[in-house]
Amino acid sequence: MNENPQSGGSVATPTFVEDVFLTETFLIKGRLPNKSRRLTNILEDHNRAFLQVQDATMVSLRSAEVIRTPSVMVNAKEVVFAHELVELAGDETQRRLAAAGNAKANRIRAFYSGVVQFELAGNIEPGAYESTPNNNRRWFIMQKPTLRGLDLANPELSLLRSLDYAIVRKDKMAYVYDFS
Repeated sequence: MNENPQSGGSVATPTFVEDVFLTETFLIKGRLPNKSRRLTNILEDHNRAFLQVQDATMVSLRSAEVIRTPSVMVNAKEVVFAHELVELAGDETQRRLAAAGNAKANRIRAFYSGVVQFELAGNIEPGAYESTPNNNRRWFIMQKPTLRGLDLANPELSLLRSLDYAIVRKDKMAYVYDFS
């Protein structure tokens, strides 16, 4: 299923990974084209059904099969969480403010119960996983996320061990244990 088969001893050309998306069945690494805003804002404001990911590497969470393709369309509703490895549209002031705001953070464990079950734990703003009249956002930020239930020893999945934050879709978590 590899779109870029490596035959005859050819060497694969490295691709630049800016964005990471974890879905129910795949870790997708690549880049959103023409990105001029932070990934959090793009996901929250995205009105179309699909996100186009260019220079994509798709890693199966069940079999560790790797698929490389110039472009893949990802249903935005399938994204469990995302991360911006390279913040081309980032704002250093916003990053510092977010880091300073961690004093009021709650520790949670969130469980996803899809085809591949896993746990995502980390720090969030109090009640960030809830939708309220004041907060109708579909995503929340988890600082210092840790994952359990996935094979993070796999070199293609190992980058999930070192994320400093994750942009988590609220309606993808089946159970939340809030330590507050």
